[in-house]
Amino acid sequence: MGMTMTQKILAAHSGEAAVTAGQLINAKLDVVLGNDITTPVAINEFEKAGFDSVFDNTRVNIVLDHFVPNKDIKSAAQSKQCREFADKYDILNFFDVGRMGVEHALLPEQGIVTAGDCIIGADSHTCTYGAVGAFSTGVGSTDMAAGMAKGMAWFKVPAAIKV
Repeated sequence: MGMTMTQKILAAHSGEAAVTAGQLINAKLDVVLGNDITTPVAINEFEKAGFDSVFDNTRVNIVLDHFVPNKDIKSAAQSKQCREFADKYDILNFFDVGRMGVEHALLPEQGIVTAGDCIIGADSHTCTYGAVGAFSTGVGSTDMAAGMAKGMAWFKVPAAIKV
């Protein structure tokens, strides 16, 4: 059997002619996504690691969509931390109140997520982007921090079944 769509995307992003299920690879990222809950944790890890720049300010995406309008001081502080980070690193795809929506619908609607992309997001629903023909998976905030800084992530190529 030939490669699956996921394998083809991961092969293209890892510079390999082909990849197989179970293989460990490093892949270039097209999109890194965070929200108002996960991004503050990622920012803390980003700073703790000593990173001082993002790999591409057009590919890091932050959407304030879980606690806005803010319900309390803690959530307001998290949104503020996201705003300050987005401003410091000139994040072009920063979606604040009045410009945001559900992150997993918003990015395809804005043309940010497209078929063939390789995406990580610090949210368990990031795999939604498979619906538009992308490879996407949820990651922890530490992986998001590394992705924001380096534009790379490691993956174990997933297995597939033929239906």
